[in-house]
Amino acid sequence: MTKSGFIPLESHEEYSTEEMTKRAAEFLANLQRRRTVRQFSEKPVTKEIIEQCIRAAGCAPSGANKQPWHFVVVSDAVRKKRIREAAEAEEREFYSRRAPQAWLEVLAPLGTDENKPFLETAPYLIVIFEQRYEINQRGERVKHYYTQESVGIAVGMLITAIHNAGLVSLTHTPSPMGFLNDILDRPAYERPFLILVVGHPSKDAVVPKLERKSLDQIVTFL
Repeated sequence: MTKSGFIPLESHEEYSTEEMTKRAAEFLANLQRRRTVRQFSEKPVTKEIIEQCIRAAGCAPSGANKQPWHFVVVSDAVRKKRIREAAEAEEREFYSRRAPQAWLEVLAPLGTDENKPFLETAPYLIVIFEQRYEINQRGERVKHYYTQESVGIAVGMLITAIHNAGLVSLTHTPSPMGFLNDILDRPAYERPFLILVVGHPSKDAVVPKLERKSLDQIVTFL
């Protein structure tokens, strides 16, 4: 017997402890290979792959199941060029005037600067928007709750899905990002959350030599 609006949980598949341990270890090994990449190839990516990855992101939990996100997939060269020009204008201002010296020192080992050629080179830019509210069928504004948390989880799942598919990605957050609403024709109640650059790495792609924190540095068992 179920409550109105609820259905039995039938999708959960239970595994033995040995199988769960194996699956957890295999998933960890896969994600340990994930790296953020800044040098992209122009090699095309099938649209179906991107669709499936976004479907995976859409499975994320959200406050009251409002799913307060919208994904704009940009492959059009003209729009990618406009996004690059606007983003680099903001980045030049950031690196030359707005960024605190301490933050610039943290960024220095990564070799980042105001030049963002990947915004045009990569086959896809996925721009994620956070919907702070929605307009219902009666034209009324309905507030969404926990939108940043919800969208953040969805983006994490999207990055994981993209890696699992064999592609690479880069999170890019020029500030401010209001120009994305104009270029992509999105309503004012949607706030740009980030740009996810997606594609294949270039043959000469390199990544910084980094060390991830050990387990005892990131978890406390009580």
